Amino acid sequence: MSYTIPANRRASTGLSLGEPPEPQRRSTMDAKVKAAEPFVREPAVGSTLNVLSITHIYKATGAETEGSFSLWESVVPPGAGVPPHTHAREDEAFYVLSGELVIEFEGESAPHRVAPGGFFFGSRGRRHAIRNVGDKPARVLVFCAPSCGLDQMFAELDAATAAGMPEMGKVLAIAAKYGVTIEPPADPPR
Repeated sequence: MSYTIPANRRASTGLSLGEPPEPQRRSTMDAKVKAAEPFVREPAVGSTLNVLSITHIYKATGAETEGSFSLWESVVPPGAGVPPHTHAREDEAFYVLSGELVIEFEGESAPHRVAPGGFFFGSRGRRHAIRNVGDKPARVLVFCAPSCGLDQMFAELDAATAAGMPEMGKVLAIAAKYGVTIEPPADPPR
């Protein structure tokens, strides 16, 4: 099944995501690899999803970058976050624009507070979790590479949320379909 990110925030059309592209090992010097078309997305413009109470405003989808990467701004409400999870297919990078996050990741005994201008790299195969510990929404720029399914997973979670918060079993099944394992948090980051 194919999911589409709806048009929103002055974007003229929705971004059709179709099937996720296969990850590719490629050289930027390989003339046979199709190059993505350049584009500009203005401030406050981008297709928007509600992913389990976190707003994602897309700046670039995998479909637009030929699967190289996806980039979105997440608006994380106070107290909200993402439970511990592991990606099998992609790496994620987080740059905090405003607000304060607590980030936990595998291999670290204590959580890290990340303030505006701070950065976190979450590599595939390593568990990580985030939570907004402030009293205002946090804005985070999230970079995902390669783009091999997270756009589709988020679109499917957005669709599942249309009738209210879905049951955890449904969320886990959707995530697993895209190579993401979500673990129920033993103790949420504070």
